[in-house]
Amino acid sequence: QVQLVESGGGLVQSGGSLRLSCAASGSTWSINAMAWYRRAPGKQRELVAAITNDGITNYADSVKGRFTISRDNAENTVSLQMNSLKPEDTAVYFCYARAIATSGTFGSWGQGTQVTVST
Repeated sequence: QVQLVESGGGLVQSGGSLRLSCAASGSTWSINAMAWYRRAPGKQRELVAAITNDGITNYADSVKGRFTISRDNAENTVSLQMNSLKPEDTAVYFCYARAIATSGTFGSWGQGTQVTVST
């Protein structure tokens, strides 16, 4: 199993920046991709950004050009640099890891970290 712990959330003014980090532990050798999701009040959880072991990234249209996902495979961490934040970015942000095992593919979630962007 993989355990994930996020950090870096908080309160920021519109136009500001925050950096989220997620540290993985456990069976990290099995991870082949990591991602950040978010869940805004009253909305479903959505993918924000993802990155594979090879560094291939994918972003939600709403954050392209403002957010950057990065990965340190040696340290088993994934980060999300968020710039030009908007009030609509307010949400609980979750780290996600996809792992491959002989029994199949499984996912692990962090506990979430709150990001609040004020006007």
